[in-house]
Amino acid sequence: MCYYRDFKKHSNKKLIEEIKLINESRSEWLLRAYEKAGRLLKRITANKLWKDGNHPVELYSAELVEQRVDYIHNNPVESEIVDEAENYWYSSARDYAGRRGLIDVELVR
Repeated sequence: MCYYRDFKKHSNKKLIEEIKLINESRSEWLLRAYEKAGRLLKRITANKLWKDGNHPVELYSAELVEQRVDYIHNNPVESEIVDEAENYWYSSARDYAGRRGLIDVELVR
């Protein structure tokens, strides 16, 4: 099935549109990086945001959900954007740390 491909295609387009609209210091850098990644592949016509391949993982337990949430929250730390996950404005890690994030989040526990 093509659900993952379709999701990636649609969300790629929408995320690029949103990045162009937001007033964030790394917007131009992100757009250049996605454009460059897209130029490297003949099958891509513009920007490449997602990694190749589909690796869906069934989150069948609370432990797996927690692992994936922690992984996502720690991406800005691993990329050296912030020193603590809850300091990244665009992350729900703020909510999990008892701070207010930019959007309403329903905590998964």
